Amino acid sequence: MDDHQRDNWRGEAQYLAQRLAAHGIRDSAVLEAIARTPRHRFLPPARRDEAYLDVALGIGCGQTISQPYIVALMTEAAQLTGRETVLEIGTGSGYQAAILAQLAARVVTMERWPELSRSARHTLQALGFHNIDFVEGDGTLGWPAAAPYDAILVTAAAPRVPPALWGQLVDGGRLVIPVGSESGQELLQLTRHGAESVTRKLCDCRFVKLVGEQGWPAAEWSASADDEPADGSDDEFDDESPGQERQADGFP
Repeated sequence: MDDHQRDNWRGEAQYLAQRLAAHGIRDSAVLEAIARTPRHRFLPPARRDEAYLDVALGIGCGQTISQPYIVALMTEAAQLTGRETVLEIGTGSGYQAAILAQLAARVVTMERWPELSRSARHTLQALGFHNIDFVEGDGTLGWPAAAPYDAILVTAAAPRVPPALWGQLVDGGRLVIPVGSESGQELLQLTRHGAESVTRKLCDCRFVKLVGEQGWPAAEWSASADDEPADGSDDEFDDESPGQERQADGFP
């Protein structure tokens, strides 16, 4: 990946990866992917000076590019080895897909906003990614055509785990998703073991809403295509939150 518009981005990305390691990210492959990826290419020109800060930033359509710590934490929780097919719900800027595509065999990324999907496709293809499939539609229903998936990452908050996504996960697969109310959620890693699941809390967080048939009703979503997210809608993390595991029978 090369970018002649910002000569110092590699040093900034490397420093960002070092900061994430200091915050507790341990997977060296994830950190290397962060260090290799020009995050500023996924942002509107007016926000590019903030690209290598560990903060979420508005990208239009009421959506955000997630905080790098959250991107790294979710990717680490997917436990990728390079052989997996991964479903991402919420393409957004395409930055999370870029990280996943460096660590998995194939990424399918879904987005309900056509303009965001087109922009992300353009950026990712310009950067040379060829193992990403782009789908426009209701992410709460997943994409059965490419199922089952070894890992599913959901980059917007759901009131509950969408059954359609759980049903498209392989046995032993990982679903990483923020679940909770509009005001705050828990970021969860759910691992499927036959008819049972093991759920681990990664941290407290706050994401934009996952809108769709098995998420938040579209009627409750008031952002226009030009809106920035509200101040409280950016992803946040609490690095003091301990991981917690619990086991459940059947659907989590």
